[in-house]
Amino acid sequence: MKLKIKKDATVEVITGNDKGKQGQVLDIDKRAMRIKVKGVKMMTHFDRENGLEKKEGYIDYSNVKLISNPTEKKKIAKKRAK
Repeated sequence: MKLKIKKDATVEVITGNDKGKQGQVLDIDKRAMRIKVKGVKMMTHFDRENGLEKKEGYIDYSNVKLISNPTEKKKIAKKRAK
């Protein structure tokens, strides 16, 4: 399935504990249809070398709304140049 949200796009969370937060897409798992958004669903991860760390967790693709996509701006700029 083709996803409309791409890496580095800006999205807004529309459901869940982080409702209303906006952030940049860091990673996409296309098979599970889950995405990682900067500053959303912060989880504590323990590492022997670094100790406790806060990392973003995956949220479901259907729980976010696309705000802006960086690839759209490039296409518009090319059309105007002609």
